[in-house]
Amino acid sequence: MHEFGLTQAVVETSVASAREAQRTRITEIRLVIGELTQVVSEAMDFAFDALSKGTMCEGAKLTIEFMPPRSVCLDCGVEFGHDQLHRKCPTCGSPYTQVVAGRELEIASIEVE
Repeated sequence: MHEFGLTQAVVETSVASAREAQRTRITEIRLVIGELTQVVSEAMDFAFDALSKGTMCEGAKLTIEFMPPRSVCLDCGVEFGHDQLHRKCPTCGSPYTQVVAGRELEIASIEVE
């Protein structure tokens, strides 16, 4: 379950940022996660509940926004959305594409008191 390790990094980074800002409590953490990371939100929620206990994140709300995958065709330059398995260019049919969105895992914001 890679969600546990990812969540641990989120909690540690959020706590460090809140301490740097001289805050005492985190009330919400908003994440943007690409669908291609295959993160399971329920597993992330479970890990967050376990890992936040005893930290300034305890009781905070974890909000996850999933980013759909997008690629650009390396032959014709068209940018397009797709699912996890099909990245062939819908315009020219080229298999030569590059993912430009959908692999993110970012802390979009941290709300603190």
